[in-house]
Amino acid sequence: MASAEENIGTVRRGYDLFNSGNMEELAKIFAEDVVWHSGGRGRLAGEKRGRDASFVYFGQLGEETNGTFHAELHDLVANGDHVVGLQSSTGQRGGRSLSLHEALVFHLRDGKIVEAWEHYEDSQTWDEFFA
Repeated sequence: MASAEENIGTVRRGYDLFNSGNMEELAKIFAEDVVWHSGGRGRLAGEKRGRDASFVYFGQLGEETNGTFHAELHDLVANGDHVVGLQSSTGQRGGRSLSLHEALVFHLRDGKIVEAWEHYEDSQTWDEFFA
């Protein structure tokens, strides 16, 4: 089992890679069978099974915002199994701006993300922004 510090390092690296658009390197810290849970009831909501499906979702965030989507990390807390990332999600779409706080709960095994849950400050705002 990885230490809390190692898990924090993995997730922090993930944020950096995601925000820089380096999906090739980001893929290396995701288990092939990862499950990503996106909250809300909108068209992007639901469970994404597998790295490919999760990365399609990440791509949709970028495409829908013309590359302006950004996950600004505020803090990480962790133990040997989980990391919680506190972030602000921002982006521009159709003349509208998104600025929303989130908590992402990551489950790690052997240094890789195996499951994640997105928890929004206001899921209705998220759903309406991506409607």
